[in-house]
Amino acid sequence: AGVVAACFAVLSIVGFYLFVWQSREPELTTLENQENQLRGEYRTKHQKAVNLELYKQQLADIEKSFGAMLRQLPSKTEVDNLLVDISQTGLAAALDEKLFQPQTEVKKDFYAERPIKIRLTGSYHQFGEFVSGIAALPRIVTLSDIEIKPENDKSGVYDQLTLDLTARTYRYLDEDEIAAVEAEKREKEQKARKRT
Repeated sequence: AGVVAACFAVLSIVGFYLFVWQSREPELTTLENQENQLRGEYRTKHQKAVNLELYKQQLADIEKSFGAMLRQLPSKTEVDNLLVDISQTGLAAALDEKLFQPQTEVKKDFYAERPIKIRLTGSYHQFGEFVSGIAALPRIVTLSDIEIKPENDKSGVYDQLTLDLTARTYRYLDEDEIAAVEAEKREKEQKARKRT
């Protein structure tokens, strides 16, 4: 009876292993992988939750600095004064202004960009003074497409230089202008979809 019971126990264990355990092993492996994945997600989310206050503070700092930058963009009424400031900066550096030509304004998402073609003549140090003066303006002005060439006078002496550049001023758009820009974008997207 003991031998039969032992054989029955061994056969039960082998049968359980073959028919139950092996058929459930892939499911167990899948569940273990899922558990590891969920633990990883938990750790990531827990870490974010622990740092939530820090993230909120960073967001507040970003919004504050963005607001400060936005205040550096002039309104529509201040652009003319900014153009005068740029021209006056050239005169203050004792440069001879050959060209000061504001271009058409280009509207972007929440701001407008206005390029100004400028040609000045003077010395290298005067150009440095002009660029420093532009950098000191309270509004954002960028200088690009810079080209410096020697200015040849009638005697063949190259003591003056010519500076060609594009200064770009920026201004923020008011709510009506932003709405118009968004409407124009939607209209362009609709036309593009109709073509395809």
